[in-house]
Amino acid sequence: MNAPLPKAPINWIAVFALVFLPIVAIIAIPLYAFQHDFSVSAWVSMFVLLGVSSLGITAGYHRLWAHRAYEATLPLKIILMLMGTFAVQNSILFWASGHRTHHRHVDDIDQDPYSINNGFWYAHMGWMLRNYPAAEPNYKNAPDLLKDKVVMFQDKYYIPLVIAVHAAILLPIGWAVGDMWGVLLLGGLMRLILSHHVTFFINSLCHMWGKRPYTDENTARDNFWLAIATWGEGYHNYHHIFQYDYRNGVKWWQYDPTKWLIWSCSKLGLAKNLRRIPSFNIKKAELAMKFKYAEQDLAVYGHNVTEDISTVKSRIAQEYDAFSQTLNDWAKLKELEIQTRKASVTEKIHQMDDKLKVEFQLVEQRLSHHRAALNLLVRNLKKNPASN
Repeated sequence: MNAPLPKAPINWIAVFALVFLPIVAIIAIPLYAFQHDFSVSAWVSMFVLLGVSSLGITAGYHRLWAHRAYEATLPLKIILMLMGTFAVQNSILFWASGHRTHHRHVDDIDQDPYSINNGFWYAHMGWMLRNYPAAEPNYKNAPDLLKDKVVMFQDKYYIPLVIAVHAAILLPIGWAVGDMWGVLLLGGLMRLILSHHVTFFINSLCHMWGKRPYTDENTARDNFWLAIATWGEGYHNYHHIFQYDYRNGVKWWQYDPTKWLIWSCSKLGLAKNLRRIPSFNIKKAELAMKFKYAEQDLAVYGHNVTEDISTVKSRIAQEYDAFSQTLNDWAKLKELEIQTRKASVTEKIHQMDDKLKVEFQLVEQRLSHHRAALNLLVRNLKKNPASN
Protein backbone atom coordinates (compact mmCIF):
# COMPACT_ATOMS: atom_id res chain seq x y z
CA MET A 1 0.00 0.00 0.00
CA ASN A 2 1.35 3.41 -1.00
CA ALA A 3 2.14 5.95 1.71
CA PRO A 4 -0.31 8.87 1.82
CA LEU A 5 0.79 11.83 -0.24
CA PRO A 6 1.63 15.05 1.59
CA LYS A 7 -0.93 17.86 1.54
CA ALA A 8 -0.16 20.40 -1.15
CA PRO A 9 -1.92 23.42 -2.64
CA ILE A 10 -3.93 22.93 -5.82
CA ASN A 11 -2.22 23.91 -9.06
CA TRP A 12 -5.11 25.74 -10.69
CA ILE A 13 -3.35 26.24 -14.03
CA ALA A 14 -2.86 22.47 -14.34
CA VAL A 15 -6.45 21.86 -13.26
CA PHE A 16 -7.65 24.19 -16.03
CA ALA A 17 -5.54 22.47 -18.69
CA LEU A 18 -5.96 18.86 -17.56
CA VAL A 19 -9.48 18.82 -16.09
CA PHE A 20 -11.51 21.78 -17.31
CA LEU A 21 -10.48 21.60 -20.98
CA PRO A 22 -11.32 17.86 -21.30
CA ILE A 23 -14.76 18.61 -19.81
CA VAL A 24 -15.24 21.33 -22.42
CA ALA A 25 -14.16 18.88 -25.14
CA ILE A 26 -16.62 16.21 -23.95
CA ILE A 27 -19.46 18.71 -24.27
CA ALA A 28 -18.46 20.87 -27.24
CA ILE A 29 -17.16 18.28 -29.71
CA PRO A 30 -20.27 16.03 -29.77
CA LEU A 31 -22.54 19.11 -29.94
CA TYR A 32 -20.63 20.51 -32.91
CA ALA A 33 -20.55 17.10 -34.62
CA PHE A 34 -24.32 16.74 -34.16
CA GLN A 35 -25.14 20.20 -35.50
CA HIS A 36 -22.49 20.73 -38.19
CA ASP A 37 -20.33 17.60 -38.55
CA PHE A 38 -16.56 17.82 -38.95
CA SER A 39 -14.84 18.11 -42.29
CA VAL A 40 -12.23 15.57 -43.37
CA SER A 41 -9.69 18.39 -43.22
CA ALA A 42 -10.45 18.99 -39.55
CA TRP A 43 -9.82 15.32 -38.76
CA VAL A 44 -6.59 15.38 -40.78
CA SER A 45 -5.48 18.49 -38.92
CA MET A 46 -5.95 16.69 -35.60
CA PHE A 47 -3.70 13.75 -36.54
CA VAL A 48 -1.04 15.85 -38.28
CA LEU A 49 -0.86 18.43 -35.50
CA LEU A 50 -0.79 15.65 -32.90
CA GLY A 51 2.43 14.50 -34.55
CA VAL A 52 3.81 18.04 -34.59
CA SER A 53 3.22 18.69 -30.90
CA SER A 54 4.19 15.18 -29.73
CA LEU A 55 7.47 15.15 -31.67
CA GLY A 56 8.22 18.59 -30.28
CA ILE A 57 8.22 16.93 -26.86
CA THR A 58 9.99 13.67 -27.75
CA ALA A 59 12.66 15.01 -30.10
CA GLY A 60 12.96 18.44 -28.49
CA TYR A 61 12.06 18.62 -24.82
CA HIS A 62 13.12 15.03 -24.12
CA ARG A 63 16.00 13.81 -26.25
CA LEU A 64 17.58 17.17 -27.12
CA TRP A 65 17.20 19.29 -24.00
CA ALA A 66 16.59 16.83 -21.15
CA HIS A 67 19.26 14.30 -22.20
CA ARG A 68 21.50 16.12 -24.68
CA ALA A 69 21.37 13.01 -26.87
CA TYR A 70 22.35 15.08 -29.92
CA GLU A 71 23.20 18.65 -30.92
CA ALA A 72 20.85 20.83 -32.97
CA THR A 73 21.46 23.91 -35.05
CA LEU A 74 19.71 27.15 -34.08
CA PRO A 75 16.98 26.82 -36.74
CA LEU A 76 16.15 23.29 -35.57
CA LYS A 77 16.17 24.41 -31.94
CA ILE A 78 13.67 27.16 -32.73
CA ILE A 79 11.42 24.77 -34.68
CA LEU A 80 11.47 22.16 -31.90
CA MET A 81 10.87 24.83 -29.27
CA LEU A 82 7.77 26.05 -31.13
CA MET A 83 6.54 22.49 -31.67
CA GLY A 84 6.99 21.76 -27.96
CA THR A 85 5.28 24.99 -27.00
CA PHE A 86 2.31 23.87 -29.11
CA ALA A 87 2.04 20.80 -26.84
CA VAL A 88 1.49 23.04 -23.75
CA GLN A 89 3.50 21.02 -21.22
CA ASN A 90 5.21 23.93 -19.48
CA SER A 91 8.55 25.40 -20.54
CA ILE A 92 11.58 23.42 -21.69
CA LEU A 93 13.47 24.49 -18.56
CA PHE A 94 10.78 23.22 -16.18
CA TRP A 95 10.10 20.03 -18.15
CA ALA A 96 13.72 19.00 -18.71
CA SER A 97 14.83 19.79 -15.16
CA GLY A 98 11.98 17.70 -13.74
CA HIS A 99 12.76 14.85 -16.12
CA ARG A 100 16.41 14.80 -15.09
CA THR A 101 15.26 14.57 -11.47
CA HIS A 102 13.03 11.64 -12.44
CA HIS A 103 15.98 9.75 -13.91
CA ARG A 104 18.20 10.48 -10.94
CA HIS A 105 15.61 9.38 -8.37
CA VAL A 106 13.45 7.01 -10.40
CA ASP A 107 10.79 5.21 -8.32
CA ASP A 108 11.67 7.14 -5.15
CA ILE A 109 8.28 8.17 -3.75
CA ASP A 110 9.74 11.25 -2.09
CA GLN A 111 12.08 12.58 -4.78
CA ASP A 112 10.88 11.25 -8.15
CA PRO A 113 8.44 13.92 -9.41
CA TYR A 114 6.14 11.28 -10.93
CA SER A 115 7.05 8.04 -9.20
CA ILE A 116 4.88 5.11 -10.26
CA ASN A 117 5.18 3.85 -6.69
CA ASN A 118 2.70 6.57 -5.75
CA GLY A 119 0.15 4.88 -8.02
CA PHE A 120 -0.99 5.11 -11.63
CA TRP A 121 -3.08 8.25 -11.17
CA TYR A 122 -0.27 10.15 -9.48
CA ALA A 123 2.33 9.17 -12.10
CA HIS A 124 -0.02 9.86 -14.99
CA MET A 125 -1.24 13.34 -14.05
CA GLY A 126 -1.97 13.64 -10.33
CA TRP A 127 1.51 14.97 -9.63
CA MET A 128 0.70 18.07 -11.70
CA LEU A 129 -2.66 18.90 -10.11
CA ARG A 130 -1.07 19.89 -6.82
CA ASN A 131 2.21 21.60 -6.06
CA TYR A 132 3.90 18.60 -4.46
CA PRO A 133 7.44 19.21 -3.13
CA ALA A 134 8.92 16.45 -5.33
CA ALA A 135 7.56 18.16 -8.45
CA GLU A 136 9.06 21.56 -7.68
CA PRO A 137 11.69 22.50 -10.28
CA ASN A 138 15.36 22.27 -9.34
CA TYR A 139 17.34 24.18 -11.89
CA LYS A 140 20.62 23.29 -10.21
CA ASN A 141 20.59 20.19 -12.42
CA ALA A 142 20.23 22.27 -15.59
CA PRO A 143 23.13 24.77 -15.81
CA ASP A 144 23.41 24.06 -19.53
CA LEU A 145 19.76 25.00 -20.08
CA LEU A 146 20.15 28.22 -18.12
CA LYS A 147 22.79 29.23 -20.68
CA ASP A 148 20.67 28.24 -23.70
CA LYS A 149 19.16 31.40 -25.23
CA VAL A 150 16.31 29.53 -26.95
CA VAL A 151 15.35 27.80 -23.71
CA MET A 152 15.47 30.98 -21.65
CA PHE A 153 13.55 32.99 -24.25
CA GLN A 154 10.76 30.43 -24.22
CA ASP A 155 10.75 30.28 -20.42
CA LYS A 156 10.47 34.07 -20.15
CA TYR A 157 7.69 34.46 -22.72
CA TYR A 158 6.00 31.08 -22.34
CA ILE A 159 2.34 32.16 -22.05
CA PRO A 160 2.48 34.69 -24.93
CA LEU A 161 4.28 32.06 -27.04
CA VAL A 162 1.57 29.45 -26.33
CA ILE A 163 -1.11 31.87 -27.49
CA ALA A 164 0.87 33.06 -30.51
CA VAL A 165 1.81 29.55 -31.68
CA HIS A 166 -1.77 28.30 -31.46
CA ALA A 167 -3.08 31.32 -33.33
CA ALA A 168 -0.36 31.09 -35.99
CA ILE A 169 -1.02 27.39 -36.63
CA LEU A 170 -4.75 26.88 -36.12
CA LEU A 171 -6.27 30.03 -37.61
CA PRO A 172 -4.59 29.82 -41.05
CA ILE A 173 -5.42 26.10 -41.32
CA GLY A 174 -9.05 26.68 -40.32
CA TRP A 175 -9.37 29.53 -42.83
CA ALA A 176 -7.68 27.56 -45.62
CA VAL A 177 -9.92 24.49 -45.27
CA GLY A 178 -13.10 26.48 -44.60
CA ASP A 179 -13.80 24.79 -41.25
CA MET A 180 -12.52 27.14 -38.59
CA TRP A 181 -14.46 25.70 -35.65
CA GLY A 182 -13.78 22.13 -36.76
CA VAL A 183 -10.03 22.77 -36.81
CA LEU A 184 -10.12 24.62 -33.49
CA LEU A 185 -12.03 21.79 -31.81
CA LEU A 186 -10.18 18.81 -33.35
CA GLY A 187 -6.80 20.20 -34.39
CA GLY A 188 -6.69 22.44 -31.33
CA LEU A 189 -8.61 21.13 -28.33
CA MET A 190 -8.80 17.37 -28.99
CA ARG A 191 -5.24 17.27 -30.31
CA LEU A 192 -4.03 19.01 -27.16
CA ILE A 193 -5.75 16.49 -24.86
CA LEU A 194 -4.41 13.53 -26.84
CA SER A 195 -0.91 15.03 -26.88
CA HIS A 196 -0.99 15.42 -23.12
CA HIS A 197 -1.99 11.84 -22.43
CA VAL A 198 0.43 10.42 -25.01
CA THR A 199 3.23 11.96 -22.96
CA PHE A 200 1.67 10.98 -19.64
CA PHE A 201 1.59 7.32 -20.75
CA ILE A 202 5.39 7.36 -20.64
CA ASN A 203 5.35 8.28 -16.96
CA SER A 204 2.58 5.83 -16.03
CA LEU A 205 1.96 2.85 -18.32
CA CYS A 206 5.58 2.60 -19.45
CA HIS A 207 6.47 1.95 -15.80
CA MET A 208 3.76 -0.71 -15.43
CA TRP A 209 3.33 -2.86 -18.54
CA GLY A 210 5.97 -4.57 -20.62
CA LYS A 211 9.29 -6.37 -20.44
CA ARG A 212 12.59 -5.53 -18.80
CA PRO A 213 15.24 -6.92 -21.15
CA TYR A 214 18.06 -4.58 -20.09
CA THR A 215 17.65 -3.89 -16.35
CA ASP A 216 15.33 -4.69 -13.47
CA GLU A 217 16.75 -2.04 -11.17
CA ASN A 218 13.77 0.24 -11.87
CA THR A 219 10.15 -0.10 -12.98
CA ALA A 220 10.62 1.10 -16.58
CA ARG A 221 9.35 -1.31 -19.25
CA ASP A 222 9.73 -1.88 -22.99
CA ASN A 223 6.35 -2.11 -24.72
CA PHE A 224 5.87 -2.17 -28.49
CA TRP A 225 2.25 -1.02 -28.35
CA LEU A 226 3.09 1.90 -26.10
CA ALA A 227 5.92 2.80 -28.47
CA ILE A 228 3.31 3.27 -31.21
CA ALA A 229 1.19 5.46 -28.95
CA THR A 230 4.13 7.51 -27.67
CA TRP A 231 6.08 8.16 -30.89
CA GLY A 232 8.86 5.71 -30.02
CA GLU A 233 9.18 6.44 -26.32
CA GLY A 234 7.67 3.09 -25.29
CA TYR A 235 11.04 1.33 -25.20
CA HIS A 236 11.42 2.75 -21.74
CA ASN A 237 13.47 0.02 -20.10
CA TYR A 238 16.22 0.64 -22.64
CA HIS A 239 15.93 4.38 -22.13
CA HIS A 240 16.34 4.21 -18.36
CA ILE A 241 19.60 2.29 -18.53
CA PHE A 242 20.95 4.13 -21.61
CA GLN A 243 19.32 7.54 -21.29
CA TYR A 244 21.86 9.43 -23.41
CA ASP A 245 21.23 7.42 -26.58
CA TYR A 246 19.29 9.43 -29.18
CA ARG A 247 17.40 6.20 -29.93
CA ASN A 248 14.83 4.52 -27.73
CA GLY A 249 13.99 1.81 -30.23
CA VAL A 250 17.57 0.66 -30.61
CA LYS A 251 16.89 -2.32 -32.87
CA TRP A 252 16.31 -1.66 -36.57
CA TRP A 253 12.79 -3.09 -36.53
CA GLN A 254 11.55 -1.16 -33.50
CA TYR A 255 9.03 1.64 -34.12
CA ASP A 256 10.70 4.92 -33.16
CA PRO A 257 9.67 7.87 -35.38
CA THR A 258 11.47 10.27 -33.05
CA LYS A 259 14.75 8.47 -33.80
CA TRP A 260 14.02 8.63 -37.53
CA LEU A 261 13.27 12.36 -37.32
CA ILE A 262 16.54 13.10 -35.50
CA TRP A 263 18.51 10.92 -37.94
CA SER A 264 16.88 12.67 -40.91
CA CYS A 265 17.73 16.07 -39.45
CA SER A 266 21.36 14.97 -39.15
CA LYS A 267 21.41 14.06 -42.84
CA LEU A 268 20.05 17.53 -43.65
CA GLY A 269 22.78 19.20 -41.60
CA LEU A 270 20.38 20.34 -38.88
CA ALA A 271 21.65 17.96 -36.18
CA LYS A 272 25.01 16.42 -35.33
CA ASN A 273 26.86 14.34 -32.75
CA LEU A 274 24.04 11.84 -32.36
CA ARG A 275 24.97 9.83 -29.27
CA ARG A 276 24.77 6.04 -29.54
CA ILE A 277 25.49 3.47 -26.87
CA PRO A 278 28.04 0.93 -28.21
CA SER A 279 26.38 -2.30 -29.32
CA PHE A 280 28.72 -4.23 -27.01
CA ASN A 281 27.30 -2.44 -23.94
CA ILE A 282 23.74 -3.11 -25.09
CA LYS A 283 24.37 -6.79 -25.70
CA LYS A 284 26.18 -7.06 -22.37
CA ALA A 285 23.12 -5.67 -20.54
CA GLU A 286 20.78 -7.98 -22.47
CA LEU A 287 22.83 -11.08 -21.72
CA ALA A 288 23.26 -10.16 -18.06
CA MET A 289 19.47 -9.95 -17.71
CA LYS A 290 18.98 -13.28 -19.51
CA PHE A 291 21.34 -14.95 -17.06
CA LYS A 292 19.50 -13.27 -14.20
CA TYR A 293 16.13 -14.53 -15.44
CA ALA A 294 17.57 -18.02 -15.87
CA GLU A 295 18.80 -17.94 -12.27
CA GLN A 296 15.36 -16.80 -11.10
CA ASP A 297 13.75 -19.71 -12.94
CA LEU A 298 16.15 -22.09 -11.28
CA ALA A 299 15.48 -20.54 -7.86
CA VAL A 300 11.76 -21.17 -8.32
CA TYR A 301 11.93 -24.69 -9.75
CA GLY A 302 15.38 -25.87 -8.68
CA HIS A 303 14.05 -27.38 -5.44
CA ASN A 304 12.67 -30.20 -7.59
CA VAL A 305 16.15 -31.63 -7.72
CA THR A 306 16.12 -33.96 -10.64
CA GLU A 307 19.17 -35.01 -12.56
CA ASP A 308 18.02 -33.09 -15.67
CA ILE A 309 17.47 -29.80 -13.86
CA SER A 310 20.80 -30.13 -12.08
CA THR A 311 22.45 -30.61 -15.48
CA VAL A 312 20.78 -27.51 -16.93
CA LYS A 313 21.72 -25.50 -13.85
CA SER A 314 25.34 -26.58 -14.22
CA ARG A 315 25.41 -25.65 -17.90
CA ILE A 316 23.93 -22.22 -17.25
CA ALA A 317 26.53 -21.64 -14.51
CA GLN A 318 29.29 -22.60 -16.92
CA GLU A 319 27.95 -20.23 -19.57
CA TYR A 320 27.81 -17.42 -17.01
CA ASP A 321 31.43 -18.05 -15.96
CA ALA A 322 32.53 -17.92 -19.59
CA PHE A 323 30.49 -14.74 -20.11
CA SER A 324 32.06 -13.12 -17.02
CA GLN A 325 35.56 -14.04 -18.18
CA THR A 326 34.89 -12.48 -21.58
CA LEU A 327 33.73 -9.27 -19.87
CA ASN A 328 36.86 -9.21 -17.70
CA ASP A 329 39.12 -9.59 -20.75
CA TRP A 330 37.30 -6.76 -22.49
CA ALA A 331 37.47 -4.51 -19.39
CA LYS A 332 41.23 -5.04 -19.04
CA LEU A 333 41.78 -4.16 -22.69
CA LYS A 334 39.62 -1.03 -22.33
CA GLU A 335 41.62 0.04 -19.27
CA LEU A 336 44.83 -0.47 -21.20
CA GLU A 337 43.46 1.67 -24.03
CA ILE A 338 42.67 4.50 -21.61
CA GLN A 339 46.14 4.31 -20.06
CA THR A 340 48.18 4.12 -23.23
CA ARG A 341 46.04 5.73 -25.93
CA LYS A 342 48.12 3.80 -28.45
CA ALA A 343 46.76 3.15 -31.92
CA SER A 344 47.78 -0.49 -31.70
CA VAL A 345 45.69 -0.97 -28.55
CA THR A 346 42.74 0.85 -30.11
CA GLU A 347 42.95 -1.50 -33.07
CA LYS A 348 42.93 -4.46 -30.69
CA ILE A 349 39.84 -3.03 -29.03
CA HIS A 350 38.02 -2.88 -32.36
CA GLN A 351 39.07 -6.44 -33.14
CA MET A 352 37.98 -7.54 -29.67
CA ASP A 353 34.60 -5.83 -30.09
CA ASP A 354 34.01 -7.68 -33.37
CA LYS A 355 35.07 -10.97 -31.76
CA LEU A 356 32.83 -10.35 -28.76
CA LYS A 357 29.80 -9.73 -30.93
CA VAL A 358 30.21 -13.22 -32.37
CA GLU A 359 30.92 -14.77 -28.97
CA PHE A 360 27.91 -13.05 -27.40
CA GLN A 361 25.66 -14.38 -30.15
CA LEU A 362 26.92 -17.90 -29.50
CA VAL A 363 26.50 -17.54 -25.73
CA GLU A 364 23.01 -16.14 -26.23
CA GLN A 365 22.06 -19.05 -28.48
CA ARG A 366 23.36 -21.61 -25.99
CA LEU A 367 21.69 -19.84 -23.09
CA SER A 368 18.39 -19.74 -24.98
CA HIS A 369 18.75 -23.47 -25.62
CA HIS A 370 19.41 -24.15 -21.92
CA ARG A 371 16.44 -22.03 -20.83
CA ALA A 372 14.20 -23.78 -23.35
CA ALA A 373 15.31 -27.11 -21.88
CA LEU A 374 14.60 -25.78 -18.40
CA ASN A 375 11.14 -24.58 -19.40
CA LEU A 376 10.37 -27.97 -20.91
CA LEU A 377 11.44 -29.71 -17.71
CA VAL A 378 9.32 -27.35 -15.64
CA ARG A 379 6.26 -28.02 -17.78
CA ASN A 380 6.79 -31.75 -17.38
CA LEU A 381 7.15 -31.35 -13.62
CA LYS A 382 3.87 -29.48 -13.47
CA LYS A 383 2.11 -32.14 -15.52
CA ASN A 384 3.55 -35.09 -13.61
CA PRO A 385 4.56 -33.88 -10.14
CA ALA A 386 4.20 -37.32 -8.59
CA SER A 387 6.77 -38.90 -10.89
CA ASN A 388 9.45 -36.53 -9.66
